[in-house]
Amino acid sequence: MKKVAKAPAKKTTGEVDPSFMPVVAAFANDPNVRHGRMFGSSSVLSVNEKIFAMLVKAKFVAKLPRDRVDELVGSRCGEYFDPGHGRLMKEWVAVDAGTASWVELAREAYRFVKGAKG
Repeated sequence: MKKVAKAPAKKTTGEVDPSFMPVVAAFANDPNVRHGRMFGSSSVLSVNEKIFAMLVKAKFVAKLPRDRVDELVGSRCGEYFDPGHGRLMKEWVAVDAGTASWVELAREAYRFVKGAKG
């Protein structure tokens, strides 16, 4: 059976919340990053078909190693992300605007998710 090549990742050009725009811009030239909408979020960034950063209810949310999330929560820079069903996600941190650099956290999340297997 012949293997079909994947189409290149698409980038949406829809409206992006201005607070999330610097994060989207930081990955604009990366052909592996896809920007779209998902889970009620107007802005989701993914790599290898896995979400690494998003904007949810005016908070920046990123997937990071559990110890890094614990560190951010412990230093009061963020909180464990609750997707709405009351279960806190141990590898996801939610950060308010002005608390920490969203772009730097997005870069950390990108490296973490891109390097993840499975």
